[in-house]
Amino acid sequence: MGYDVKVFGEGLDAEYVEWLVEERWPEIQTHFGKMWEYYANPIMDLHQTGAHTAQRKANESGKCYVLAQEYGLPARITGLTRCAEAGVYGGRPVGDIRRKEVVIENDIAWRINAAVDFLFGKPISVVSRAPDGRKRAEIEGIIKAVFSANGGIGFLQDMAVLGAVYGFVDCMVRPGREIYEQISNPSSNLSYEVVLGLARAIGLELIEAPRALPVLDENDYRKVIYYVQHFQQAKNKIAGSGKMLNRLLGRDGETRQVVSVTEITSAEAWQRYEDKELVAEGKLPWGFLPVVHIQNLAQPFYYEGQSDVEPLMPIQDELNTRLSDRASRITMQSFKMYLGKGIEGFAERPISPGVMWHTDNPDATIEEFGGDDDHPSENAHIEEIREAMDKISGMTPLVAGVIRTKLGNLTSAVALRLTMMGMLSKTER
Repeated sequence: MGYDVKVFGEGLDAEYVEWLVEERWPEIQTHFGKMWEYYANPIMDLHQTGAHTAQRKANESGKCYVLAQEYGLPARITGLTRCAEAGVYGGRPVGDIRRKEVVIENDIAWRINAAVDFLFGKPISVVSRAPDGRKRAEIEGIIKAVFSANGGIGFLQDMAVLGAVYGFVDCMVRPGREIYEQISNPSSNLSYEVVLGLARAIGLELIEAPRALPVLDENDYRKVIYYVQHFQQAKNKIAGSGKMLNRLLGRDGETRQVVSVTEITSAEAWQRYEDKELVAEGKLPWGFLPVVHIQNLAQPFYYEGQSDVEPLMPIQDELNTRLSDRASRITMQSFKMYLGKGIEGFAERPISPGVMWHTDNPDATIEEFGGDDDHPSENAHIEEIREAMDKISGMTPLVAGVIRTKLGNLTSAVALRLTMMGMLSKTER
């Protein structure tokens, strides 16, 4: 079945909703999904990835897992070429190139988390400016009750993480059943305690970027006229076609049922579809779209804001590449190696204290080579990469409590402010 959007009037086209779900949604899944993978850098056991080529290459290095940020490493390190269609964990083997030592240092995550702690390290206070003292206290209490019912400081920290990773976050206001009942049977004599109870029934749902498909006004990109969500929802059921799907994926066992959910909301009505079948709809009494849109950093003429993760991804790839190169060099050079000439069976003889070798060949020799050498240019390059990430993110290690050099006397508030100028200005924005 298709989408029947007559309840929204003539302003919403069913074919456009179909295009958003079928064409636009896969694009934003790939785009925003990669940002989250770079932030979280999840570990994946190779038997779960379905990438048998990656499994064979990784097993050569003795590791049975891969990390998401390996996506940006060159083939000379991973032994795999990657493309967007293959996903973060997919890949195609490159000839006889063996997988090298892979080192991933996630500099993105600690910067995001430190910024969130800096912004919402403690609960915020909402202050009413109503002239009447009693009314001012009641308004502040109602707003506090709404946020407390939705997780308090945890809600704000989650909102900040999603905004920093994706560049924006949307919040859907979902009034509870008690509020609908109050609207159906309005009463003008509500006590403050009753109002607080109604406030606690208001749900604030954070909408992550990969599921948001806003329909903007054609003449004003700042105005959202319809809000479409599309996502996959796991059910507490086993899929009827699970065996066939598992057989295609090379897995055993059953598969949990998953449905494709599409929600459409306007100022007057809402609908919910599961696998393109209408399962619920209704009218909304508010007269306005109950969605709050928050940009991380303002980006003119775009619905999306600027992400903190996206500009760091190329630098993060360069850092991981250099760290992996250094690990490979250390592995090759940290152990002494020996070149034996004119000694029969040299490769089979053990090298250990107390072992004596003998030969009748007067020209036989044993040459020692290897051992780690200092590479100042390599270390300087890695340090410059980290400094570049500091500049792009505005987040220095000092903000996270990491002191790498002598800072001198920072008892002056002005000196401390200059040291953290990037972080402070970003927080103000």
